[in-house]
Amino acid sequence: MTDPIIDVLVPAYNAQSTIRSSIDSLRGQTIRNIRIVVVDDGSTDRTGEILAGMARDDPRITVLTQANQGIVAALSHGLGACGAPFIARHDADDLAASDRLERQVRYLEEHPDCVAVSGGGIHIDVDGRPTSGRVRLASVDAADPAWAPAREPYLPQPFLLMRRSAFDRVGGYRSLAVAEDSDLYWRLSEIGPLRNIDQNFGSYRVHAGSISSRSIRNGRSLAFWSQMAALSARRRRAGQPDLVFTPDTMRQREASVTLDDFFQSGCAGLTGGERSWLALALGMKLVALALYRPYEPDSADCDFIRRAVRDPHAPITVENRAEIADLLMATATRLAIHGRLRDAAKLVSPARYPVLLGRISFRLVLPAGLRDAVKRAAGRVQPA
Repeated sequence: MTDPIIDVLVPAYNAQSTIRSSIDSLRGQTIRNIRIVVVDDGSTDRTGEILAGMARDDPRITVLTQANQGIVAALSHGLGACGAPFIARHDADDLAASDRLERQVRYLEEHPDCVAVSGGGIHIDVDGRPTSGRVRLASVDAADPAWAPAREPYLPQPFLLMRRSAFDRVGGYRSLAVAEDSDLYWRLSEIGPLRNIDQNFGSYRVHAGSISSRSIRNGRSLAFWSQMAALSARRRRAGQPDLVFTPDTMRQREASVTLDDFFQSGCAGLTGGERSWLALALGMKLVALALYRPYEPDSADCDFIRRAVRDPHAPITVENRAEIADLLMATATRLAIHGRLRDAAKLVSPARYPVLLGRISFRLVLPAGLRDAVKRAAGRVQPA
């Protein structure tokens, strides 16, 4: 095989039901000169057996194995086998459109200043059937690490393609338990533009087993690591010493369970203002995640969020405060409807209790279809 122009990096763990179709979608790419590097992260099912058979049939497939260590260790292991000028990411349960890589490489060749691209796709369920959802695209230019929670430079990771030279220049993936992609994007954005292309690059599988969807504890973990990545970006932009992420500190922090556990684990070496911001951003990120995840903040989370919101030292803007108030009102409404009135009251000021009561009545009295019609007529749709 001639030297590949793209290395496609695929971490896999217990993916026996999806790995064949996922890798086949890469084998069928219109760009043939690629290397598919799959890292079996200690699978205990037939993933390794399936991959071994596929590698025998296609010399472009390289299979590496390791004891189960998580996604960052798997990605780092796989990068050792990569030497092409472009690195693509792909997940073991997703499907790539047949010309995904061709279109993305063409874009980077036509935009030499751009360091990484991603784009859209459709959602599929656990059985591979299309749903009504689509991969969310965001303007990377709107990223702001000072906002609470941080407005992250979001590129859908399953459809990521980046220049290897840029990846190496910023130091590659760092030791974050989750949100390692967000941390990478912050650093890549500091050396060149990132772009989301509004095209369909494949299918993204949505299921309850994803890392960020399984439990409220995992929601706290995602909230923590994503905001630590943003705090790291703030420091670099201010010319201050960067935060350091090591495997040892990652393991120590991942022993955390409560929101306060995570917060305390990240406070060492932070200034008072940084701690105030981190507490607020951490709490509000959890609230934002709960808008579309199958969990809600528990009573201790609500206590933590109330303290963070009342801290006068958190350095945020008036506009940010208004957005936070809207997020908290939406969450308080949901909690109240589910009978958690005491926790709901923790998230809004007494002056806004009449508004909360009005929202509760609106949600309980009107049928769902009529509620949506009223919201559309008013020109605004509140988070569900």
